[in-house]
Amino acid sequence: MKLHKEGHRIVLLFTVVFILLKVGVHLWVAGEGWMHYILYLLLFLFWIGVLYFFRSPNRSISQSELGVVSPADGTVVVVEQTIENEFFRQTMKQVSIFMSPLNVHVNRSPSDARVVNFRYHPGKFLVAWHPKSSIYNERTSIVFETPAGFTYMVRQIAGAVARRIVCYCKEIGQEVSQGEEIGFIKFGSRVDVFLPVDAAILVKPGDKVKGGITNLASFPASGQDKQQLP
Repeated sequence: MKLHKEGHRIVLLFTVVFILLKVGVHLWVAGEGWMHYILYLLLFLFWIGVLYFFRSPNRSISQSELGVVSPADGTVVVVEQTIENEFFRQTMKQVSIFMSPLNVHVNRSPSDARVVNFRYHPGKFLVAWHPKSSIYNERTSIVFETPAGFTYMVRQIAGAVARRIVCYCKEIGQEVSQGEEIGFIKFGSRVDVFLPVDAAILVKPGDKVKGGITNLASFPASGQDKQQLP
């Protein structure tokens, strides 16, 4: 397991803060009693927590031409048919994954694909599991097209604590491989996947999923009724 690149500056910052606070406790809290050790322990646990959040475990990525792997670690909170109004403006199947602060926060490409659209939206910071967070929160939306011609959307959504979305897919025509890193969301968040109505959903609300490993859905083998670009 390694430290993700998005955590390098933050971990360095917290390390400096940790050292300064430790020195401050040593200088300004009299004696070497139990108060020192409790404060040292709390500071150390907080520092370890930051390291844990930015962990980036090695993954054996699931590979499937028609499979849609999870773009994130977390818990499935929504599986439904809905109208996607931002780009497709038609009925699609939505799978939403809530990422708690304890989950790995790397986002991965659900399939081999190329980027056909990218949009960033500033917004609010409602709790990530709020039904309206997909509409009102700060978010990025990436539309992918698979080699078989299926199009779908991955939406990164900031939460009440997560106020920094990092997306690596901002160039139209950019190609990504299944399981490749496409972004990172810091400190609790949500990822929505909008799929064609004929995709077979393989998960249900409450399921635990892992990015690049768990199969969320599959595209139809016939290749018919592909989701059309507007």
